[in-house]
Parts: sequence; structure tokens; C-alpha cells
Amino acid sequence: MIHRTALEALTRRPLPFLGSSWPWRSAAYLAAGAVPGVAAGLVVAAAASGALAGPALAVGAGLAALALSVLVIAPFERLRLRLVDPAPVPGAPHRRGREAGLVIMTLLALWWIDLVMLAFTIGGPVVLALSPVLQEELTPLTGVLAVVAGLLLLPVAAYTITAWAGARGAMVRAILAPAGSQLEEVLRSRARLVDAFELERRRIERDLHDGAQQRLVSLSMALGMAGLDLPEGSEPARLVALAHEEARRALAELRELIRGVHSQVLTDRGLAAAVEDVAGRSPVPVDVRVDLPGRLPAPVEVTAYYVVSEALANLAKHGGATRATVTGLVERGTLVVEVRDDGAGGADPARGTGLTGLADRLAVVEGRLSLSSPPGGPTRLRAEIPC
Repeated sequence: MIHRTALEALTRRPLPFLGSSWPWRSAAYLAAGAVPGVAAGLVVAAAASGALAGPALAVGAGLAALALSVLVIAPFERLRLRLVDPAPVPGAPHRRGREAGLVIMTLLALWWIDLVMLAFTIGGPVVLALSPVLQEELTPLTGVLAVVAGLLLLPVAAYTITAWAGARGAMVRAILAPAGSQLEEVLRSRARLVDAFELERRRIERDLHDGAQQRLVSLSMALGMAGLDLPEGSEPARLVALAHEEARRALAELRELIRGVHSQVLTDRGLAAAVEDVAGRSPVPVDVRVDLPGRLPAPVEVTAYYVVSEALANLAKHGGATRATVTGLVERGTLVVEVRDDGAGGADPARGTGLTGLADRLAVVEGRLSLSSPPGGPTRLRAEIPC
């Protein structure tokens, strides 16, 4: 097992741990506290020198020295942390307040606590081990016992130093890079991907509508006009009529594809009309009861429309339903959409019915998906989306 931090290294067996570099790295981490100690001395010296010229100058000099310390010590703490936690901690503008707080804590207390911990933890065993040299009046038995006690305490010191350094490093990481910040960045990244995907969908819809669809319309009209000029019942007329019918079908399929890529009804008339539209095209009869106070934010409408479209497509393919109901309303600032059907039930996200994709899509807008689908039915899918 690879131990990535000093705290993780403490879980190793004694001999592998004592033979590793972690105790030495932890000692170096604590000894590096002398650098903030020097910075603290400079802050005090600047304030003291300013005090000779007046209180205002003392405050100004102290604040200037403190600001300089923040610029120096914060990067030093990130670099120093790699001794006990090698994962890098990148700087970020929105963490300047956290960095300043850490620097103030370090200047006021943490640096000297590090050094005192290091001195007492190592100094005690070392003094005991050197007692026969430092105190010549000791009896031989007392000297031997002191040396043995000092040597036995050195492994304990290694554990103590590593434990304190690991805890100190964990605190620094929690301040400079809280776990929530990584989650927020993942959510922001996923939201950007969804936005980019939505823009691409709109571009594809526009290209299909303005390009391929218009050409099929022109082709269908040209074939219709050509059929009028041919003798009725002739072979050329039959072939042109067949081509005209195929062009008409291709145009209908393309229009259906365009509606699947992006609903123009949703853009023009809102969620309620878009749900009516997709329900009207469903092979399963769908009752729609969507009562909204007006237009909702675009991400909310797009996500809700996506949920309803996927849910109706799933029940038509897999549910064996004969009737479905879609309801939608806003409750306390949250859009609640439910899709119910009288199908066979047993919907399972693990079977690849698109439910996992729905949950992921809802998570981007901080929504929530719940599903009730016992074997034998009915199935109820509920989506809650904050507005």
C-alpha cells in the first residue's frame, strides 16, 4: 500500500515506519517553522521601529510587514506542506482570505508551537541519552538507565513528531484547499460541459432547420412539379411519385429529429407548451397538467423538458404502459415535475434505461430525481429543480 501523507504512514508497522523517510520529513516540516518565526520577528521589529516615530507610523509599518508576510508565507506553506502531504495545493484568488488567516495563525502561534514540539520531543530523549556525558556525577547504573530510556524514547519521538506534523499539514490543507472547493469545481466544470452541449445542440438544430430541411422541401416541391408534367400512369410518373413520397417521409423524419435535438416550442412558448407538444407526439396517450406562473429560467426549462422527453420515451419503449400523466408546478421556488404511467414497473437505473443520465443532468442544476417503480407498476418519476 502506498502512503501518500504522514498521517497515512502512521498506519504502517513499526519497523517499516521507523525505517521510512516520514519521520525525517516530518521533523524537517516542523523545523521549517523557523521561517515564519523570522517573519514574525520582522513584523514586530517593523512595528517597534515605527513606534519610535509615532503610533500611526507603527500601525502602518506593522500592516505593511504583515501584508508582505502574507505574500511570502502563504506560498512557503504550500511548498512546505509537500514534506508531509505531497499533493500540490495550487493558489487561487478566491482563497486570499483563507491564506491571510493561516498566515496570521502561523505568525502568532503555530510557528513556535512547531519548534517547541520538535525541541521537546527530540531534545528529551537526546538529553537522556547523553546524560553520562552531560552529568559526570551520575552513577554508572543511573547513566546506563538514562541512555537506555533515551534510546527507547526516540522511536516514540518519531511517532509523536509525525503525528503532529501530519495533523498540522491536514489542517493547512483544509484551510488552503477545503474538500468542498474541489466538489464545487467539479460541479462548475460539469455545468460548463452541459452549457456547451446545449449550445452545440442548438447549432445542430439551426443547421438542420436552415440547411437540410430547406433542401428537402425544395426537392419535394420539384418532384411534385415534375410529376404534374408527366403522363398519368406512366412509368416515369410512378417513379417520380415514389421519389416524392420518399422525400416527404425523409422530411417528416428530419423534422422529428430537429424537435428531438432542440424544441423550438420550448424556446418560443415555454415549458408548458413544450410538454404538450412532446406528449402529443408520444405513442402512449398522455394527460398533461402543467400549471406554471410564467416563464422559468432557461436551464430549468431545458432540464425539465429533457426529463419529460426521456421519461416518455422510456415508458413507450420499456414500460408497456397504456396511459401516462405528466404534472408540473412550482412549490416554494422549486419546479416539481412528475411522470406517471400504468406500465409494468420494475424500472432499474442499472439496466441502462437512461435514468442515470437523468439524475446526472438534474445534479448539474442542483436538482433531485426520485423513482418509484415496483414490479407490476405503476411507475412514478419525480424531478425537483430549484428555480
